[in-house]
Amino acid sequence: MIINDTTLRDGEQAPYVAFNTDEKIAIASALYLAGADELEVGIPAMGAKEQADIKEILALDLPLRIMSWNRATMSDLEASLACGLKAVDLSIPVSDILIEAKFGGDKARLLKSLEEVLHVSKNEGIFTCIGGEDSSRADLGFLKEVMELGASVGANRFRYCDTVGIMRPHQIYEHISYLSSLNLLEIEMHTHNDFGMATANAISGLEAGAMSVNTTVIGLGERAGNASFEQVLMSLAHLFGENRVINADALKHVVQLVEKASNQSISATMPIVGKNIFSHESGIHVNGMIKHEKAYEAFTPQSVGMKRSYPIGKHSGSSTLLFHLRAMGYEPENEVINKMLPQVREMVTKRKKVLNKKELKALYIASKAG
Repeated sequence: MIINDTTLRDGEQAPYVAFNTDEKIAIASALYLAGADELEVGIPAMGAKEQADIKEILALDLPLRIMSWNRATMSDLEASLACGLKAVDLSIPVSDILIEAKFGGDKARLLKSLEEVLHVSKNEGIFTCIGGEDSSRADLGFLKEVMELGASVGANRFRYCDTVGIMRPHQIYEHISYLSSLNLLEIEMHTHNDFGMATANAISGLEAGAMSVNTTVIGLGERAGNASFEQVLMSLAHLFGENRVINADALKHVVQLVEKASNQSISATMPIVGKNIFSHESGIHVNGMIKHEKAYEAFTPQSVGMKRSYPIGKHSGSSTLLFHLRAMGYEPENEVINKMLPQVREMVTKRKKVLNKKELKALYIASKAG
């Protein structure tokens, strides 16, 4: 399965986000090291500066496919060819809503235009993906017609786009199962997160037969964003059992790069990369984790460049207090621990802040003395 990351295209289309050239180069390099298989790096039709940035990325000579996004027009394709690109996504509207808005409802004209551009693309020896904008609101019969046209001209891939993020995983599975069964073009998933299902929908598409998936680092993208690179990457390695070596340092680095360059703060509980996802406060969980490090974790913190912690909070139990006090060289009696627990809970509840080790030490000494 292929991860085609579009952080440098769809990710940058997120409101209030703009990457400079140095940031684009750094992100492209970091994505390769972190495990992306392909990169979609921009829109040449935007003009000379965008084309110059794309050429800079191509000059890195990364050993993976570099793709651009284009409308299925001759002028957009020519802009991509001028950059020296060897792979393109040619986007067309496929739902009645967008065909009406962009082609006055004239599907015949749309298909004729697509066919003309596809012929030129294939004559140039370009890897060509047909991007089906708004596929999730399109008629499946029309998607079949588009794919048949693409296959007859020699296109390589069809991008199924849940452009406004309205699909559910089961719906995606049904659609992609049908389109895959046609054996016309390799299918790529492009999912948006308007209802919080982008990554789930992308994974469901892969389960149904899609071979490629668009992602963005930290799920960056238009509106609520796209399927998350780090979530898809870890899912392929751990849930699909793909033979992928996860470079923890590289993964952490690319997340930090994109977070800084996009000026977006990620949640402390964001899957895979949130700073608190390996923090265990519940007494039952801490007790389990101390006995077996897989008790309450699906993967290790080290595998994603993180560390485990046991905060001293309202829901901490005796195992947490014992863990920290023993690390400080104490061997506390059970009656002292039992005396400390309600005091810890009262303090944390009152001030809305966990205890640090210095405070725990002082409370222990006071409780033992009392």
